[in-house]
Amino acid sequence: MPISTISMDESLAMLKQFKKEVMNELKAPADLSRDQVLEIYRKMALIREFDTNVKTLWKQNFIYGLAHSYLGAEAVAVGACAALKKGDYITSTHRGHGHVIAMGGDVNKMMSELMGKADGYCRGKGGSMHIASVDDGMLGATGIVGSGMPIAVGSALSAQVLKKDNVTICFHGDGGTNQGVWHESINLAAAWKLPVIFLCENNQWAISLNYAKATGNPVVADRAVGYGIPGLTIDGFNPFAVYGAVRDAVARARKGDGPSLIEARYYRYIGHFVADDERYRDTSTNNPWREEMDPIKRIQEYLISSSTASTEEVERIYSSAKKEVDAAIKHAKKAPEPSADTLWDGLYSPEFMKKYGGD
Repeated sequence: MPISTISMDESLAMLKQFKKEVMNELKAPADLSRDQVLEIYRKMALIREFDTNVKTLWKQNFIYGLAHSYLGAEAVAVGACAALKKGDYITSTHRGHGHVIAMGGDVNKMMSELMGKADGYCRGKGGSMHIASVDDGMLGATGIVGSGMPIAVGSALSAQVLKKDNVTICFHGDGGTNQGVWHESINLAAAWKLPVIFLCENNQWAISLNYAKATGNPVVADRAVGYGIPGLTIDGFNPFAVYGAVRDAVARARKGDGPSLIEARYYRYIGHFVADDERYRDTSTNNPWREEMDPIKRIQEYLISSSTASTEEVERIYSSAKKEVDAAIKHAKKAPEPSADTLWDGLYSPEFMKKYGGD
């Protein structure tokens, strides 16, 4: 194995710093009912089971192209989207499965899309990195780092022009924060006071490079001051911390006070994508983060210790999520392949195809 880009001592030091500066105790806010809290847990479990299976299915050649797991980030998407209402929108990244589920997406359509089947969200043409569900408010995942920024700004601008109180959350990774379009988008949104929340999912790794080695200041939220907007760093392993921060930012945006920058910091303790062998780091350095910060484990412990749910109910909810994903896999494997006559559908307008498409 090549020399690791991070030592165990460095990983433990990062974890210690995270606990001291970022970590929050799980505690459901008063404005969430018991049913809403359990729904947050259910969606997190659904994401965990869905993306746990993706790598296996990819290895078995059921999924084509690349796929990126959302495992470990479940608290971010679910916590954030719990603060939205019907009519709000999100933009996503190359790691978008969790975002679709958090917005209430259909796992049957999702799994079919990943397997390139005709009944997928994009009829099998989007796959893992370009999945979209506009009816659910999910404007689309994208494989180009940072490219969701201007789409989110456009969505927010449309709400402002049409005098609607809808907001848009722009999910993006730490790797996108050094893209020019990141700065341009936030600057424009701030200048025009657009109803958009820029939510950075800072997993501290951009493929093989630790984020702290790619920027002079590793605190993404500090950049907000340059645009005159609020900036906040939160515990990305804690769905209630994410919910509270996004809820307040959404309320601010709906009032016309403009955008916010939220950095949900967590740690990518898995490979960047399904084929990543992590040769750039000693994988044992991931273990302390997985063992101590895993969001599924943390919320399960909270639900039981707070008497929000019994151990049996917690296990039953997770088991139900697993069965739902297992059923989605069976569904997608049996789903029909797209027919050849749909090859050009969605690529050009019907008018263009009628005029130039020929046979």
